[in-house]
Amino acid sequence: MKKISAFFLVLLLHSQFLFAQKGDTISAPVALVDKLFGFVDNLVERVSTDTWTFIPAITYAPETSLGVGGRAMKIFRLDKNSSQTKNRPSSLPITFLYTLKNQLILTAEVDLWMDQNNSFLNSRLELADYPFVFSGIGNEVTDQEEYSTRYLYYHLLYHTKIARGVYLGPRYEFRADNIYEKVEDGLLETGGVTGSNGQNLSGLGLSLNIDTRDNIFQPSKGMYNQLSWMEFHSVFGSDFNFTQWVFDFRKYQKIGANQVIAGQAWFSFTRGAAPFHHLSMVGGSDRMRGYFEGRYRDKHAMVYQAEWRFPVYKKLNMVLFGSSGQVAKNLSGFHLRDFRYAGGLGFRYKLNSEGLNLRIDLAFGDQSAFYFGLNEVI
Repeated sequence: MKKISAFFLVLLLHSQFLFAQKGDTISAPVALVDKLFGFVDNLVERVSTDTWTFIPAITYAPETSLGVGGRAMKIFRLDKNSSQTKNRPSSLPITFLYTLKNQLILTAEVDLWMDQNNSFLNSRLELADYPFVFSGIGNEVTDQEEYSTRYLYYHLLYHTKIARGVYLGPRYEFRADNIYEKVEDGLLETGGVTGSNGQNLSGLGLSLNIDTRDNIFQPSKGMYNQLSWMEFHSVFGSDFNFTQWVFDFRKYQKIGANQVIAGQAWFSFTRGAAPFHHLSMVGGSDRMRGYFEGRYRDKHAMVYQAEWRFPVYKKLNMVLFGSSGQVAKNLSGFHLRDFRYAGGLGFRYKLNSEGLNLRIDLAFGDQSAFYFGLNEVI
């Protein structure tokens, strides 16, 4: 979910400017910067508890317009009373957002690391009333048209460790859509687009993770590779039959004392009659910031992303990033000339000792866009 907090953006930019001043008067700006960061720390502490972090926000993004909402994040460790525990931190984020586009989104997700990191469970529930836009299918967009859907989304993933850093397990996914508003005589009403009348999707598959990161929130070395296969079929109660493979390769390399280079190669391949909102997509806060989410979608997609992360001052860090990607109907449809490109910069503010970050990004693709959230993109 893409958002921007004007308060945090102005605060961080202003403090960065002050810190950059040179000369005999440096002590005064630095003292003011310390006060500004102290204010942010106190604000977070006042609205948080020992186990929960609460972040109220005024938000904005191309996909949502101006919105208000908040997020609560709990970071905890199972078996924390055991002196022998090696469990990674588990997390429970809950998010609510209302936007000027009359979008309502409520999400809850849990990541549980258990049994000395020998097993892992992830579950996500999302409820939304979501007016959105559709720009056609393919690597060239048509004029966008609006539609509105009320949907429920749920997935459940369970992994068991089968080797050092290697996890394997089943994954279940469900989504129900009620598309209650479409443009008269538009593509979704007259173009025969698969899924334009809504649907129930239900699928079962397998997921393989290779995870050697030294920290799940702020990795400085190691890799995180995820390979998943999902089969949506009427046997499981799905209205559409299709198969989807997703390959997500990430690598982290520390350079210097406190700098990190992070890279990602992401591929999605679809076979069968997938509905339009479950096709392979590029755009949004996760893949190719600077492009509207789902503006480019088709059966297959690939995205390459890289980030350079480095410290600025105390809990404040900065990120420079770039990405490229494209979609295609057939594997033979991928061409070097069809890649689209984006880039930008961002600020990170460390919220707790586990490495949880507040994230603000400014990206440039086929549009300029701000994004606000928690955790890193890659």
